[in-house]
Amino acid sequence: MEVHHHPKVEKKNFKEYFLEFLMIFLAVTMGFFAESLREHIVEANKENDYIKTFIEDVKTDTVKIKNRIFIIQNLKLKAIDSLLFLLSTHQIKGHENDLYFLGRNVTRYPIFVNNDRTITQLKNAGELRLIRNEAAADSIMSYEKTIEFIYKLQNDEDAERKELYSLLCRMYNPFVFDKITIGSRIVKPQGNPPLRSYDSTVQQDLAFYLTQIKGSDYLMLDHLQNLEAKAENTIAFLHKEYHIE
Repeated sequence: MEVHHHPKVEKKNFKEYFLEFLMIFLAVTMGFFAESLREHIVEANKENDYIKTFIEDVKTDTVKIKNRIFIIQNLKLKAIDSLLFLLSTHQIKGHENDLYFLGRNVTRYPIFVNNDRTITQLKNAGELRLIRNEAAADSIMSYEKTIEFIYKLQNDEDAERKELYSLLCRMYNPFVFDKITIGSRIVKPQGNPPLRSYDSTVQQDLAFYLTQIKGSDYLMLDHLQNLEAKAENTIAFLHKEYHIE
């Protein structure tokens, strides 16, 4: 009968088991840290990309803000003041062409709409957490809050403007308004086409609503100038914090 001899297996001592365990532990730990480092780098790159696109958004906003400020200062408020002057000094008959031109202009209201591309992406993707710089996150949210207030002011003025329509339609001939509106331009009518009404009570009511809108425009102007300063400060701050050239 053939007898099989099993090979002799040497037993490992505690030190060898410990070294094997240590090597496995270090390998797993290093893998974990490598993966964490990779995720950290990916998220840091995403954060920088979001900050760069947010800066670009704010830059486009500043152009719109400056344009809105120019329109309020040089067109809207001047038209309101001129119309109020004619109404207050009773320069009505013989000045109908000016009254039509100004009356049509005071209803023009180009609204400000900010570029919310980046902030919308951050919110929809649930990635606001990627903005790990707390001061930067606060700066971004403060800018957004200021814009929200601008929107509220615009809604308030829109309501006042709608109140103004009911008075304009009583005082002005709508067909003359239609003729002097050429595309996006408003031109003075030829001659002095008669108003629909010369009632002084309507003129007083119109003047009242004009003063309300004038006050709202000055309030809007103040907050737009504040937003412009905040936009420029936010851009400068983010450039510095993220070392963006």
